[in-house]
Amino acid sequence: MAGKPKLHYTKGRGKMESIRWLLAAAGVEFEEEFIETKEDLEKLRNDGSLLFQQVPMVEIDGMKMVQTRAILSYIAAKYNLYGKDLKERAWIDMYVEGTTDLMGMIMYLPFQPADTREKNLALMIERATTRYFPVYEKALKNHGHDYLVGNKLSWADIHLLEAILMAEECKPDILSAFPLLQAFKGRTSNIPTIKKFLQPGSQRKPPIDENFVAIVRKIFNI
Repeated sequence: MAGKPKLHYTKGRGKMESIRWLLAAAGVEFEEEFIETKEDLEKLRNDGSLLFQQVPMVEIDGMKMVQTRAILSYIAAKYNLYGKDLKERAWIDMYVEGTTDLMGMIMYLPFQPADTREKNLALMIERATTRYFPVYEKALKNHGHDYLVGNKLSWADIHLLEAILMAEECKPDILSAFPLLQAFKGRTSNIPTIKKFLQPGSQRKPPIDENFVAIVRKIFNI
């Protein structure tokens, strides 16, 4: 029997958090080996574990997978969260790319100077409420199903819930104009595997603070 997937990254969310979410939602237990110093990162680079000298890296099924998108699509396909055919996968991909764009805006806020951060926070809120969330609200309204694609839980739903919760950390009432997304959040948060991941003590990571920003800058020399 294959061992548990092993995730190599820092103790923060970053690009690994969506991978943690997807594995947890699929009910897959995983281990984590944290990169806490520049030396930890250099060791992975020097032993040939990182194809492009970058993390995240996930050891799974005898592979050392890198590149976030490749890792996520492999996990989604492996655990039947990637639609039933090519068309459904295309829709899942489009929805995931949208939430990835939004989460990217949020993810980099703590690394920005205070004056830039305020401006980009306002831009993120504007984009979330006028460009991204209306798309998902409309999709749920048009087909009347509980999930975005094929009336079945998929990677797109898990990614959207992650994005919603990240956006709410920045603006708690950000879903006020989106009743169907509010209901979607309630439903998906109560799926047993996801509910477990949202409980204190899980492998979900908290929002990063200034101390952690300093650690990340030191590890990655940024």
